[in-house]
Amino acid sequence: MGSHQHHEHEGVALASAAQATLERSGEQWTAMRAQIFAALASFDKPASAYDIAEAVSKAQGRRIAANSVYRILDLFVGANLARRVESANAYIANAHPDCLHDCIFLVCDSCGQTTHIDDDVVTRGVRSAAVAAGFSPERPVIEVRGKCATCD
Repeated sequence: MGSHQHHEHEGVALASAAQATLERSGEQWTAMRAQIFAALASFDKPASAYDIAEAVSKAQGRRIAANSVYRILDLFVGANLARRVESANAYIANAHPDCLHDCIFLVCDSCGQTTHIDDDVVTRGVRSAAVAAGFSPERPVIEVRGKCATCD
């Protein structure tokens, strides 16, 4: 398989890697962005903007609008801090924000668990097929729906 190795960050190291990546892109790591990233990273499954807004609202003791969260999530996706699981309209924190590549998601239809895998051979093939069809791929999204080993 054409996968490659990453240094997967967790906890404080993940937040630090996300902050460094965002700042390298020319953006500021604000308190609100840090709280939204922390909430996103705390979920064990893809989270919607509404899930994240609720978690941050509880932590802050005041209501945070989902629209504000969406804007920050869009920034995070653009800066490679988060990935959007298109079919679920939800997001996951990128455990290796310092590595830019295309991802493949395995999404369990029963429990919602989403596994992120890398296979550069597959994603290069998708990009090549798109180019051969006269299309300019910017951000391929590959999602495989089915059942995880736990639910199977």
